[in-house]
Amino acid sequence: MSKLADRDANPADAGAVDSETLVRRHAARLAFWRGLIWLVVATGAWNAVFFAGGLWFPLWWLGLFGDFVLAVLIAERVGRVVPLRGRRAYERTLAFGFPVMALVAWQLIVDAGILSATWFPQPTRIAQALWEMTVSYDRFSQTSLIGRPWLIPEALQKSGWAAAWSLIAESHVWATLGRVGAGFFLGAIPGILLGVVMGMNKTVRLMLDTTLSAIYVLPKIAIFPIVMLMFADPFGEGPKIVVVGLSVFFLMTINSMAGVRDIDPVFLMAGRNYGARGFQMLRHVIIPAALPVIFAGLRLALGTALIVIISVEFLRAKQGVGFITFYYWEVLNPEKMYAGLVVVMILGILLTYILQWVERRVMPWQRD
Repeated sequence: MSKLADRDANPADAGAVDSETLVRRHAARLAFWRGLIWLVVATGAWNAVFFAGGLWFPLWWLGLFGDFVLAVLIAERVGRVVPLRGRRAYERTLAFGFPVMALVAWQLIVDAGILSATWFPQPTRIAQALWEMTVSYDRFSQTSLIGRPWLIPEALQKSGWAAAWSLIAESHVWATLGRVGAGFFLGAIPGILLGVVMGMNKTVRLMLDTTLSAIYVLPKIAIFPIVMLMFADPFGEGPKIVVVGLSVFFLMTINSMAGVRDIDPVFLMAGRNYGARGFQMLRHVIIPAALPVIFAGLRLALGTALIVIISVEFLRAKQGVGFITFYYWEVLNPEKMYAGLVVVMILGILLTYILQWVERRVMPWQRD
């Protein structure tokens, strides 16, 4: 209060303080622009040295690494002055800008002949191959990439839902998604239930922990032949779905158990003080406290499920994204092989976003 009174009593001193603040801000702004300009100049000089010295061919990896480091320094410097209202746009620019820069670098490196266009086709050629796979129909295998959805309205009018479903059933993408979805739910639900029980009951945990740990480390693709023997039709959909479910089950059991065991004792004490017992404790304290770890496990399990089903489709499938990717590798069509890998990445991104959306709805208190 005395300082405010002194400033009110001495307006000249207040003006001097404001002038000093303006001087400091101006000096900080100048330092920011000076540092940013130096970094931009350093980026240009780094690339100029590589071009002038002909170093891109033998040391292209070093040139890209230097560009990456300089890009990080520039982004960090810019991020210091981004206002709060523009923070989200800045973060999205970083998230989507880097993949674009990586694709541009890939295109330029292959165009320059540094990498072989035969085995590392340009992103533009991969995009063209992906478009061809999307709009084309393989009459020999009677399959297509996404099922030709543009023909569904016409099929509904002419032949009804059976014809429309046949268009969906021919899709490689829907075949893979169906196997992943069925296997994911088949393994996640019992895995979460068993993990919660193991986290709460020491006896069950001691009985099962060693066995689960031993089976978990087995490569799931290695037990696929054993799973095939369990079914009357070893080449049907059952073994593929079950092996995905097994890979998810063990992962979710271990993560759910860890989530329950790592609950802060304060939460349990608070629940008891408020009279929570038995099912009420489980519903209102244990499950909500363990959900962050459980959803982290679900994200890992979803990625594992996609990896496992693509591997299985490599070996034993006549339809699916993994099948067409491996098929185009066998016939030495790298553009479409890479296009298949792009489809796998797109599926991973979409499934992760869907799971994050569910996570935000289930745990609203975890929102940023």
